[in-house]
Amino acid sequence: MTDGRYESVENRFGINGFYLPGPRWVWIWLRRLIVLGFVLGVIGIIALWLYFAALGRTVPSIAKLKQYEPPITSRVHAGDGTLIAEFADQHRVFVPYESIPTHVVDAFVAAEDKNYFRHHGLDYVGILRGGINSVKNKLTGKGGLQGGSTITQRVAKNMLLTRDQNLTRKAKEAIVAQRMEKEFTKGQILELYLNEIYLGGRSYGVGSAALNYFNKSLPELDLSEAAVLASLAKAPSAVNPYTNPKRLLARRNYVLGRMVEDGYITQEEADEAMSKPLTTTRRLKGPEYVAATYFVQELRRDLIKSYGEETLEQGGLSIRSTIDTHLQLAAQQALRNGLIAYDRRHGWRGPVTMIETGDGALEALKEVKLPGGYGTWEAAMVQKVSSSGATLLLTDGATIKLPAEEVEWAKTYKSEGGKTGLQVGQVILAELKRQVLNADETLAPRSEEAELDPEGNEIDEGEIEPMLVPVGNATLRQVPEVDGALIALDPHTGRILAMQGGYSFFKSSYNRVTQSKRQPGSSFKAFVYAAALEKGYTPATRMLDAPFVSFDVSTGDYWRPSNYTEGRSYGMVTLRIALEKSLNQVTARVAQDIGMEAVSDLAVRMGVYENLPPYAAMSLGAGDAYLIDMARGYAGFVNGGKKITPTLLDRVQDRHGRTLFRHDERACEGCQAEEWDGQEPPQLAEVGEQVLDPIVAYQITHMLEGVVERGTGRRALRVGKPLAGKTGTTDDYRDAIFMGFSPDLVVGVRVGFDDNRSLGEGEAGGSVAAPIFTEFMEKALADQPAIPFRIPPGVRLVKIDARTGELPGPETSVIIDEAFRPGTEPGLSAFNSSDDCLSISGSCGAGTGSGSVSGFDPERDAGVVPEDPMQPQEQAVTGDLDGTY
Repeated sequence: MTDGRYESVENRFGINGFYLPGPRWVWIWLRRLIVLGFVLGVIGIIALWLYFAALGRTVPSIAKLKQYEPPITSRVHAGDGTLIAEFADQHRVFVPYESIPTHVVDAFVAAEDKNYFRHHGLDYVGILRGGINSVKNKLTGKGGLQGGSTITQRVAKNMLLTRDQNLTRKAKEAIVAQRMEKEFTKGQILELYLNEIYLGGRSYGVGSAALNYFNKSLPELDLSEAAVLASLAKAPSAVNPYTNPKRLLARRNYVLGRMVEDGYITQEEADEAMSKPLTTTRRLKGPEYVAATYFVQELRRDLIKSYGEETLEQGGLSIRSTIDTHLQLAAQQALRNGLIAYDRRHGWRGPVTMIETGDGALEALKEVKLPGGYGTWEAAMVQKVSSSGATLLLTDGATIKLPAEEVEWAKTYKSEGGKTGLQVGQVILAELKRQVLNADETLAPRSEEAELDPEGNEIDEGEIEPMLVPVGNATLRQVPEVDGALIALDPHTGRILAMQGGYSFFKSSYNRVTQSKRQPGSSFKAFVYAAALEKGYTPATRMLDAPFVSFDVSTGDYWRPSNYTEGRSYGMVTLRIALEKSLNQVTARVAQDIGMEAVSDLAVRMGVYENLPPYAAMSLGAGDAYLIDMARGYAGFVNGGKKITPTLLDRVQDRHGRTLFRHDERACEGCQAEEWDGQEPPQLAEVGEQVLDPIVAYQITHMLEGVVERGTGRRALRVGKPLAGKTGTTDDYRDAIFMGFSPDLVVGVRVGFDDNRSLGEGEAGGSVAAPIFTEFMEKALADQPAIPFRIPPGVRLVKIDARTGELPGPETSVIIDEAFRPGTEPGLSAFNSSDDCLSISGSCGAGTGSGSVSGFDPERDAGVVPEDPMQPQEQAVTGDLDGTY
């Protein structure tokens, strides 16, 4: 029975005895909707499955992650292991998961994905939360999509997918993430993530970030530093440690709090880490890195030439260079001091610019652009000038005194208006010292309780910057216009230990060691005399120093060389005296006598030139040569006549540790002994091709010792160690050169203007380049014992008359030890037939120990003088050689 309000369920659904309220059609449609919803749900699930299946065929394969080789930084170390440079597109140091400390892993997991070790690639709660937030962002118009990505999803996005903000990319991300969880362990995925993630400051991966921010390896990081790195993962630019340190500390503390909540650390450990200040460093900054700039750039060119730029900047090469950081600093300082000293001798060239004095002077001073190479010098404006000195305004508003002697030096400058010296309003370069005024404040610990403003907000105390105030007096400076170069290398291996290609890389990147081809001047004479010794001369052979003329086929004119002291000749002198005194006329006669072909051949054999035309003027160093090649040639004198190959590299290895290049390929028998039980140390074979007889090489070395002891290189005596060398000065004083060496170090110095103008009257190798060599050697050999030059077997040291080259007699005033080959001593003859040959090339001539040589008769040729009436007539003298002997 029904009352009209209810109807039998049987009538509706075929079930007796059960009634539902409402009209019958409502329940009919409800049933239909439920069935339809179920059908649509099934269809939706099938469609979603088909959609993901279709996407799954389009997503990138994860197989390439198994061969993951990201771009890695190539790193350059000095010979002593110091890191001096890095080459990279992306600064990354790959660290395997096993080497990543636990507290670093925990910090990133707590900060980025707390359920990482529990989910299977997707965090559904996080996805739901991200979806709700995305809807809110769309409705409010603030923010974009949020997806609740896991670490696995981020690896998929960063390494295999794009960064597009759309649902398709998120779906692909989910597919790849789940596939990764099946193929990789959690540790392997974290290894990919922690080595790929960008953490700001050119740092890709945690290994790179640890080095860049803290100059530490990952195992050296403390808990606070690990939390700092984890804090950078979300938005490195927003919490930059250099620009937003306070925000970064707040984020660090949040990460530490999360680590406590997740059970990784205790609250006590977190509190201790939170109490630590943020202390970051800037790597590859400092004087040793600046000093190595020329070396590094030359090394970069060599590496790109050998391996390509892509391999260098992405291949993770381990590069062991030859540079000695101590010697490189000494080279930079010695060259700079020498160039500044020369520049100062030639007066002040005027101010950087002029600015208006008054209220805006300080701001105008701050805007002045200083010339390249100013280094630590500061801009200063002249405020007041008097006879007792000048007052300078510095960029921080402080003032400093310029002493009277500096004002006096500035009077060498004359402006276009006719005014001399310093004027008010001039902007100059000043060298000065500063000291920290607020040292107590900067070192004081920060208060643990933060100050609050009236509204209760924490007041940012900020970092207390040290106040550097000037002390003492300033020195007037200017960046030298003149430039130069210095190279130091090991003569036994060719390893380049120091290379300074100019005053400053920031003034000019042009490397004058390897890129500048200039005349070597008289420093080339050593090769002329070495060729003569090969032909049968001895250091005691006497030659005539008198006016000389010959026809030069290179110019089609007569060549009339004269000595440095024009108008003066010295008559009969030994080859030693001629080299020590750098007598041009004797050198020219020797070259003519033995033939310039012999000189050219020797210079090519020793690596100074690839080809040297045998013109007469070349004997006095008229052939352009690179400074590095001159040093290579001089190495052959001290190493016993071997031709070495200069190198910037000891070894290059790829990212897997495989050796790609090794400079020293010598086998070392016995070097792998596990312990020493009294056996002799292993002996390595000597490096280089034998191109000069060892006895001849030593004879030249012994003669060049005399250049330092008594000749044009006497300034180097100040070093107090056995040294040899030769000065060089080119025509019109365009270049000043000094090539010198100790038993284990060869050094070349060249000074000159890049536009090849004259250095000025009297600015020769002995006065310009020799002081640079001397200063460098004082620092380079400061801790080294006074090692004598090594004498090869077969050399006879005989005491002779220093002036005549003969055995000492009653008239002898000075006796010296001279080096001879047995049988060539004064009074003996070693060359009785053409079968005797000292030349490595096999080209020998006849000669005697102390008499005439190869057809040159001193008595017969004593009167050879130029016939040109305009040429000054030089008189041979027999007096002392400037008091040398």
